[in-house]
Amino acid sequence: MQSMKWTLALALALASFCAATASAQQPAPAPLSSDPTPSTSSQEANIQAYVELLRSDVRARKTEILTELMNLNDTQSAKFWPIYREYDVQLQKINDQRLAGILDYAKNFQSMTDEKADQLAKLALALENQRNELKKTYYEKLRDQLGGVVAARFLQVENQMLMVIDLQIASSLPVVEK
Repeated sequence: MQSMKWTLALALALASFCAATASAQQPAPAPLSSDPTPSTSSQEANIQAYVELLRSDVRARKTEILTELMNLNDTQSAKFWPIYREYDVQLQKINDQRLAGILDYAKNFQSMTDEKADQLAKLALALENQRNELKKTYYEKLRDQLGGVVAARFLQVENQMLMVIDLQIASSLPVVEK
């Protein structure tokens, strides 16, 4: 039960990270189970439902933060937001893989093997590399369309948001034991 508590806390923190601004049409979350001892699939459905509920609110908050901190004029805004939405869709794909890895970690936490730990660590490193490559790609797209200052501001603001969320996730995740 303790692992489900931190798994849920972690999933909620990760939900804020996984929110994409591009897709306003999310499927309705699965209904929450009223069974006091839900099965593993029911627990996973509950976590997914919480993640989906949070995504809708986080989309709005993320857009608000970016709008305020990017401080774009109308011409810049018209160029920035379509590129950012593309970036955010791609970021969500990486974050969905990250969430799956975290749920896999939670499932195997109490019976962790060297092989599973190695697999999960390599996945985390690969996803971190993918995220950095994605930021580089979209930094360059924004630089080409809006110049170095606006692109650097995007990178700075995005990195700040990602670091805060990464810290929330890391602080919720128990260190592997054996």
